[in-house]
Amino acid sequence: MDAVGGGGGLITVPALLAAGLPPHVALGTNKGQSVFGSFASLVRYAHAGLVDRRAARYAFPLAFAGSAAGVALALAVRPEILRPVVLVLLIAAAVAVLAARPPAGSPGAEVPRRRADVIWALAALSIGAYDGFFGPGTGTFLILVAVAFLKRPLSRATADAKVVNFASNAAAVAVFATRGAVLWSVALPMAAAQLLGGFLGAHLAVRRGDRFIRGVVLMIVLALVVKIARDLYVSGMKP
Repeated sequence: MDAVGGGGGLITVPALLAAGLPPHVALGTNKGQSVFGSFASLVRYAHAGLVDRRAARYAFPLAFAGSAAGVALALAVRPEILRPVVLVLLIAAAVAVLAARPPAGSPGAEVPRRRADVIWALAALSIGAYDGFFGPGTGTFLILVAVAFLKRPLSRATADAKVVNFASNAAAVAVFATRGAVLWSVALPMAAAQLLGGFLGAHLAVRRGDRFIRGVVLMIVLALVVKIARDLYVSGMKP
C-alpha cells in the first residue's frame, strides 16, 4: 500500500502504539522498518525509469535535512506531551488526505521546470520535516503535491515521492537509532516484510499504471475516513 499510494505509517504507528511502545520508541521503530520498504520501492521505480534523477539531486538532501530537524523536535518533546500530539496529527493527516484528493482526470501539461523545482524543493524540505517529526501520510502528501501542483502523471509522482520518502526515512532512523529510540527486535522482522511489500507494490504500480495508483490512493483516503470515524465514535462512547 505504501509503495503505491503512501499512508503506510497510518497503519504501523497506531499498531506500534497499541502494542505498548512509548511514543518516541513507536516513531523510531516505525522508521527503522519503513526505510526498508521505501528503499525497495525506490529501486523498482528507478529500474522502470520513472524517477526524475535531476530533481532527486536536490530533493534527497533537502528531505534528509528536514527530516533530521523534525526528529530533533520530536525527541525534544516529553513523551506525555507527544502522545496526544500524535493522536491529533493522525486525525489531521486523514483530513488533509481527504481534502487533497488527486483529480480523477488527466493531470494535464506539467508546469515549467524552474517553477517545478522550487515547489518540489519546498515540498521535500517541509514534508521531510513532517516525516521526521511524525510521518504517517508522508508519501501520500508528496504524491498529491506532485499531481496537484506539478501536474505530473501519478506513476511519476509516486516514483519521485519515494526519493523524498527514502531520504527522510534514512535521516529519521539514523537520528532515532543514535538516541536508542528504535526497538530493533520489532523493527527488523517488520523490515523483512517491508522489503517484499515495497518491491511488490512498486512493481504493481509500474505494471498497472496511473489508473491502479489512483484507485489505491482513493482507497487509502476512504480507509482513513472510516478509521477516524470509528475512533471518534469509540471515544464518544466512553464515560
